Amino acid sequence: MHSRRLLHPLTGSNEWVEFDGTAIDKRIWDGRAQIEEFETESPTGHIEGMTVRIYDAKSRQWSIYWANHSDGRFSLPATVGQFENGRGEFYDQEDYKGKNIFVRYTWTSSLDSPRWEQAFSTDGGRTWETNWVWTLSRMKDNTTKAR
Repeated sequence: MHSRRLLHPLTGSNEWVEFDGTAIDKRIWDGRAQIEEFETESPTGHIEGMTVRIYDAKSRQWSIYWANHSDGRFSLPATVGQFENGRGEFYDQEDYKGKNIFVRYTWTSSLDSPRWEQAFSTDGGRTWETNWVWTLSRMKDNTTKAR
């Protein structure tokens, strides 16, 4: 995974850092849920986290829960949304440095190289500042299974 992150979101800064990391995903419940382990060494320090995604067939929406190793708990509320025409949009409302903001995750699906973006809005979703972008590449499993 290649990551590009805005160092100081919501300050007017345009200073980005780039780094690589690993995201390992495991599908469960016949694809209706997914667990992801994320780890990287960024210029601002070690980041390790876990995402749990759960699909609600009635609403046709996903709920996304993120946990960071530094605080050991899921961020709430869930980020909720759905995919349409190969693009996923997911939203929540959070406290960020004392400000109540909207958060948007955008997934552009591609079998071999999906792209994820996180953006913040301080004006109720009228404008968005993208602050983190992942470009993922599928790695081949080169392990040999014993017969």
